[in-house]
Amino acid sequence: MPFRIHKVKLDNFVGPLRRALRYASYDWTREMPKRKRLITWVSILSQGYALYCVLMWALGVPKALLGYMLVLPNGPPGYLVAWLLYMIGWYVMNGMLASEFVRKTQLEADQIAAQQIQQTLHPQKLKELPGYMVETYYKAFRNIGGDYFDVVDLPNNRTLFAVADVSGKGMPAALLAANIQALVRSIANIEPDPLALARQINRHLIRYTPSERFATAVFVVLSRDSGELTYVNAGHNPPIVSCSGSTTFLEPTGMPLGLFAGAEYELGTAIIRPDGALLLFTDGLTDSISGGNPEDLLRDALADNSERTLAALQSLVDPKINQDDVTILLVRRVAGSVSSCVSPPHPNRHISG
Repeated sequence: MPFRIHKVKLDNFVGPLRRALRYASYDWTREMPKRKRLITWVSILSQGYALYCVLMWALGVPKALLGYMLVLPNGPPGYLVAWLLYMIGWYVMNGMLASEFVRKTQLEADQIAAQQIQQTLHPQKLKELPGYMVETYYKAFRNIGGDYFDVVDLPNNRTLFAVADVSGKGMPAALLAANIQALVRSIANIEPDPLALARQINRHLIRYTPSERFATAVFVVLSRDSGELTYVNAGHNPPIVSCSGSTTFLEPTGMPLGLFAGAEYELGTAIIRPDGALLLFTDGLTDSISGGNPEDLLRDALADNSERTLAALQSLVDPKINQDDVTILLVRRVAGSVSSCVSPPHPNRHISG
């Protein structure tokens, strides 16, 4: 990763004295390139040494007691040298900080532009699906994030729902998420099949991305007439199909994308019945829910299959513990066939309650 911003982590709930001490002890040069950081610290130390000499002279501390720590001569020449040393250090330090400020301003402008581009990659206005309500929520932990979601209209009255979570955060994760978005769109136009998506994207990431980069993803194709779902879960958080008292978890059917060239993926099936719901999300949601079992809270929120469901899911996110991007894609079936909610065999979990 060529660039990383180290933020000052301050607890908003601690006292002002502790916050002030943390600010005072924070190394504000740590984000500089190594050469600039060294020059800045030499300048700071030269200013400190000049002030130290003047203070020792003002207090009348004998030079013999200080040894080699006080090398500047006492008297007017010493004061002149100390003043020059201080001013040189001051000018150099401010020059380094000013150049760093310009660099950070340029990076911030680039991040704002990247954020705007990423917003255009996510669906801005979802196409209406007869018999279904589709709602989405996305919140990046930083200005830009590594979560990706998409809703793609397919032939034969089908719809593709895709959600992915790229490892890491910030600009590198956002670039890989944009790459996955382009791959999903291009592959879906040719071969709109979850297995084809998983296999081809996995091969692409193995070939063209660094080995430490990978992504979990889930691709779900909905047949809107019957409510049937076919999906591939590539190591992602299991999506939830809620059906009036019962819950089906669409468990992983393969490895995360970009880890192994020979990874195999299997196709899973399920059905959304009328008044049922499908919830796809990233781990930023479950990791931001306080309590012992976030899945139970998600089930409870889905039990009220109404217009308030997405708001209930959003309310589960605790900002105090949120440390990741949060993505929610909620599909509610409000009309359609009378098919019951059928849980497929392994690897799905089916819970009645």
